[in-house]
Amino acid sequence: MRILLAGKNGQLGRCFQDVVAGNNHELFAYGSAELDISNALQVALIVGQVRPDIIINAAAYTAVDKAETDSENAYSVNATGPELLARQAAELDIPFIHVSTDYVFDGAAVKPYLPTDETNPQGVYGASKLAGELAVAATCNKAIILRTSWVFSEYGNNFVKTMVRLAKERDELGVVADQYGCPTYAGDLAQGVLQICNQYEQGKMIPAGIYHYCGDTPTSWHGFARAIFSVAKVNGLIKQVPMLKAISTDAYPTPAKRPVYSIMKDETLSSFGIFPSDWFAGLNSILREHNA
Repeated sequence: MRILLAGKNGQLGRCFQDVVAGNNHELFAYGSAELDISNALQVALIVGQVRPDIIINAAAYTAVDKAETDSENAYSVNATGPELLARQAAELDIPFIHVSTDYVFDGAAVKPYLPTDETNPQGVYGASKLAGELAVAATCNKAIILRTSWVFSEYGNNFVKTMVRLAKERDELGVVADQYGCPTYAGDLAQGVLQICNQYEQGKMIPAGIYHYCGDTPTSWHGFARAIFSVAKVNGLIKQVPMLKAISTDAYPTPAKRPVYSIMKDETLSSFGIFPSDWFAGLNSILREHNA
């Protein structure tokens, strides 16, 4: 099967390239340097050249705080780009897998968000991602939208790498303890995306719609940091665990408001053999094998 991947240099993009290796699929992976997804002519040209059987969009503008003063670029990548890719998928009558975010929610919930729950983004990043979701759903009737959260991996910059680096530099760290979500190992998400591709090849395509894919165990950023330090210490990446102070969101102000509660749930994917990310196993893997 011919797979077109946009966003090859991000965490999901790089992990997907890893998991697809050894399969019988032909992968055509593009980064922003080769494919500007917000350029309609470029998108049409590359899709026309590749003639894919499925399109995956892992490209995104993810600078949450910068987006507050850079809305044009955020919407260009997160809304216009996905719509253009979805249009090409619709014209070819093929599935389109698009990755979205927990930031489409306002964080005011007291129980895990379901795909059917009302969206209410609190910042430009979340609003641009929601605009992308709506455009994709309206453009392609074979679109699968995967919302995920708190993504980490052995690649790029992420919370895990930041915590390990800071643990080597400081004796004491303050980490936000009143924001709750589900960490997601990008390698697990990549496996889930590959599973969707494999099922489509076998004629078992999951229905179009919005799904939630994230970690199996909710935690706070403070709890996540504690797990990171524990695993890093066992694997010899840090000599000692720094004193970890629990701080409030108010004590760590940011330009963009974060959802205080972004725990998501969706048991639908499990019926297709796609299970939540075992993020603690993923954390162990990258700190043990990759020295993230």
